[in-house]
Amino acid sequence: MKVAKKIFETARNEGRTFVLENEAKDIMKEYGIPIPPYDTATTADEAVEKAKKIGFPVVLKILSKDILHKSDAGGVKINLKDEQSIREAFNEIMENARKYGARENIEVDLSRGVFISNFAEMGTEIIVGVTRDPQFGHALMFGLGGIFVEVLKDVTFRLIPLTENDAREMIGEIKAAKILEGVRGQPPRDVDALVDVIMGVSKMIDENPEIRELDCNPTFVYEKGKGALVVDARILIDE
Repeated sequence: MKVAKKIFETARNEGRTFVLENEAKDIMKEYGIPIPPYDTATTADEAVEKAKKIGFPVVLKILSKDILHKSDAGGVKINLKDEQSIREAFNEIMENARKYGARENIEVDLSRGVFISNFAEMGTEIIVGVTRDPQFGHALMFGLGGIFVEVLKDVTFRLIPLTENDAREMIGEIKAAKILEGVRGQPPRDVDALVDVIMGVSKMIDENPEIRELDCNPTFVYEKGKGALVVDARILIDE
């Protein structure tokens, strides 16, 4: 909990109502939520060295207090498999951030460089999110990602804090639950790992009510016994 409070204080001191991706992952790690290996780098050389330690392929993302929507600013490069592609990606991300600043008429802070993460193997796509209702408080959303959430709105909600029984009920009550059980010869997914993700998010929000919105999207779940990973995370906080 102390890690989260310190990060929120830093964000507020910088006038931010969001946490940077490395900060979001630092908080999640504190709550035992599974995430791919990650680090940060302020130069192309450092990005290469960090990528070697993490393992190829990797993802690079801009880290700046002035950019919330990284993709809109050209600040994301994925599936980078060697040193040259990382150097090119680093320089392109920095240049794109400068152009973004020129378009928005702001001076973009580039001092934090980039976030580096292992490019996670594709699994069954899950979405776990949190919103805060003025009357009822925080609610956790669970569903399968992609078309299931965008078109079919196949999601379910529970108020936080959740019990393990709540988490298992949520996983079992979505229309696409049979996909997690295994269909057409596909092995069942690691439901226990999903329960751990849901319970970790519930505890994180319960202890940090200043979080007003959270998205773990995508989260990948693998076949039974092989776990789950929160690949991308966005956390918005009170002013």
